[in-house]
Amino acid sequence: MSKATRPSAPNSRPAARPGRRAAVKPTKVAEPRRQSASPQARSTRAERAAERRQAIIDAALDEFVARGFTAARLDDVAKRAGVAKGTIYLHFKDKEALFQELIRAALVPLIGRLAAPPAAGGSVRAALEAFGQTFAQEVVATRRGEIVRLIVAEGARFPNIADFYYREVVSRGMAAMRALIELGLKTGEIRQESLARFPQLIVAPAIVAVIWQGLFGRHAPLDATAMFRVHLDLIFGERREP
Repeated sequence: MSKATRPSAPNSRPAARPGRRAAVKPTKVAEPRRQSASPQARSTRAERAAERRQAIIDAALDEFVARGFTAARLDDVAKRAGVAKGTIYLHFKDKEALFQELIRAALVPLIGRLAAPPAAGGSVRAALEAFGQTFAQEVVATRRGEIVRLIVAEGARFPNIADFYYREVVSRGMAAMRALIELGLKTGEIRQESLARFPQLIVAPAIVAVIWQGLFGRHAPLDATAMFRVHLDLIFGERREP
């Protein structure tokens, strides 16, 4: 008898059903890479942002001077600056932060020049006279004086602003004045040792000039530089012209 034929092994893959196509895996298409902005484009955007920021600061000064810090509204600042109100919040947290930036931009850079030490071979009195002249020209006679007057008028109601002004402007100015007084004591130009305890006495006429100019300047203009020279005569003795 012949051996029975063994059945062939079944195909491991099931036969495709008639009329049904095998599933095809989708092919992933690589997304095009986004091109980063060119350095020139980034620079242009940064310049526009800086221009908007400065426009906001300028408009804020106008609004604060016109209405006072309390009554000034960011809506009106935005209108003056020609921007949306939301744009202000991209640069400043609130109205106090905006006012602090006014102080930082307008007054802080001036402190170093106002109380610069005397040049080599120069006198302390000459350095203080330069302080008086610079203050008169760049604070009393400009809109920086408006900022100082706003702080004097409303600082007590807004201690954060007063604290910021003291920290960034007053304390630095007083330290520089005290250093000048101590140098004057050392060189013999100043004889009253107690003056070093009260550097406020040196700058008092400058503050008087700011307040006077704002309140009474239209009635009785004040020569702040000449007044400061007379004040220095009281400290150093009257200067005799050659």
